[in-house]
Amino acid sequence: MNFDLSQALASLQGLVTSFLQHLPYFIIAIIVYVCFHFAARSVRRVIRHFAERRRKHMNAGLVLGRLAEGGIMLVGVLVALVIAVPSFEPAQLIQLLGISGVAIGFAFRDILQNFLAGLLILLTEPFRINDQIIVGSFEGTVEEIETRATTIRTYDGRRVVIPNTNLFTQSVTVNTAFPTRRLQYDIGIGYGDDIAKAKAVITGAITDVHGIMRNPPPEVLVVGLADYTVTLRARWWINPPRRADTMESMSDALHAIKDALTEAGIDLPFPTRQILFHDQTEESDGDRSRQREGWPAGKGEVPASRSIAGALFGGRRSKPSEAG
Repeated sequence: MNFDLSQALASLQGLVTSFLQHLPYFIIAIIVYVCFHFAARSVRRVIRHFAERRRKHMNAGLVLGRLAEGGIMLVGVLVALVIAVPSFEPAQLIQLLGISGVAIGFAFRDILQNFLAGLLILLTEPFRINDQIIVGSFEGTVEEIETRATTIRTYDGRRVVIPNTNLFTQSVTVNTAFPTRRLQYDIGIGYGDDIAKAKAVITGAITDVHGIMRNPPPEVLVVGLADYTVTLRARWWINPPRRADTMESMSDALHAIKDALTEAGIDLPFPTRQILFHDQTEESDGDRSRQREGWPAGKGEVPASRSIAGALFGGRRSKPSEAG
């Protein structure tokens, strides 16, 4: 088998010649695409800057900026292809996309769902950048809202990327949606204390705390009668309602409440328990006059009290005179 080297060289020469002939078209196509690229980025920046000046429509500006950038980039690609390949027609690409659109939709279903959810979030604006939100087990400050996912920064300095589908289908709590926020805390006082006096002391203590709003004023309500306390609920409003402000306000308010109640002589009871040791032998079984199970001692013979160490470790029983 004879190999015709001249024919191979002629084919190679034809390819090089064709490439050199089309090289100016390729260079012009690249220059045109680069121009469209910079134009798209410039348009996006202009729209975003305009939206940031009008804070109420910041998310809508982000959507319009990204859509404008994508549209300009697509036009740039089509123009560059027409210049680089004169025989190319945009209708061919549109037809190809139409044929493969169904397959692409099934293959990238989750991506498309997140994209559509991101567009709806950016347009409806349930929350904005720098808002503090709670979604599922995550809580933090919104850093970026993209068409695929939303990024939040948690209060302990971690970044969480949440798919937009989750944000669109789940409940989201926006802690900074309004300029003010109400905080509350339950305090237990003794049953022998004056409720009106305790309410006045707590209200006065909260009112003097820096950062707590005077209008609406703080209030104290009776919300429960527990086993050993009367439960009072202190409520107050703060502005602004960001996480750092709520933590600082809660700390200062509880500090002031505790000091004020202690100074006023109002009891802050805590649970107490009484432990009764069952002192029983076969001889005294069933005879309550001889068993120490919490009943008063009988007039007759009764077992002596045990110390805790003796009850736990089987120590000797103390004499009645030593029971104390």
